[in-house]
Amino acid sequence: MEQQKMINFMGQRKIASIISTILVIGSLFGLFVKGLNLGIDFTGGTIIELNYDRPADVDKIRTVLQKTGFDSATVQNFGSAEDVLIRIAPQEGMNSAQISNKVLDALRAETQGKIDVRRVEFVGPQVGEELTQDGALAVIYALIGILIYVALRFEFRFAVGSVAALVHDVIITLGVFSWFQIQFDLTVLAAILAVIGYSLNDTIVVFDRVRENFRTLREGSPVEVTNIAVNQMLSRTIMTSLTTLVVLLALFFLGGEIIHGFALALIVGIVVGTYSSTYIASAIALALGVSKADLMKPEKTGPSAEEAEAELQRAFLEAEARREARLAEKASKS
Repeated sequence: MEQQKMINFMGQRKIASIISTILVIGSLFGLFVKGLNLGIDFTGGTIIELNYDRPADVDKIRTVLQKTGFDSATVQNFGSAEDVLIRIAPQEGMNSAQISNKVLDALRAETQGKIDVRRVEFVGPQVGEELTQDGALAVIYALIGILIYVALRFEFRFAVGSVAALVHDVIITLGVFSWFQIQFDLTVLAAILAVIGYSLNDTIVVFDRVRENFRTLREGSPVEVTNIAVNQMLSRTIMTSLTTLVVLLALFFLGGEIIHGFALALIVGIVVGTYSSTYIASAIALALGVSKADLMKPEKTGPSAEEAEAELQRAFLEAEARREARLAEKASKS
């Protein structure tokens, strides 16, 4: 086996496992103690649609609402620059009418021009419960499908490693949102599902190279072969992650308040997913005892290439002999 300069990723897998364990435990602790700051999509609340007589300043509206006490309010344009949709989570001791009156009083005091109320609606918490259950089921179904897919394409130990890496990524991303109490809404849930797809793709690429190396390299332990595969895919992994992060950072800083949660979830997920596809997935497969024999192509039970060629040559000679015999017979009759 050729000697080449490589980073010993697999040599540091125990340290990486300790770091991951600490991060996962810390994330779970945050989820149980602090919980997620669920948005109106999950908790229910009041929806207020307003119409301005001039283009509305969404950032200013958001600032006014924060000063009024509605820190988690979501503000966005709705259809046109003059129409604004405000979503406010349930407030203790206040109904929808009281919330809308307070919002209007605060906005009219800080805004020149006319503000008309198009509608005020209350979204009940039952909708939020259904969305929570459906979101959790979507993640569970995705993980089960991934487990089956990877087990069929590669090997069951790889499937366990890939699913463990995905769970690792999801828990740590949720932990960041829990500890910092960043609002968790449907856009963030969509980002979590996107993180699962991105991390799985990265893991599959590494596993494919690991399988290829197991079949082509005659020397080296499973740890050495896996380490070579990770190093071979390192440049591809870094370039893919960096280019994706550039776009997400632009969305986070320039895309506006409404997609901050979405962009942040993807940023955290891609950073953690790149780390887990390098360390966690392969390390778990190695810990479960994956070996070269598990990934070798099954031996063919039919004849070898040399035997098949000899059989073809023999059939050709027999056909030639029969043809010459027929020609000789016709010549003797004539």
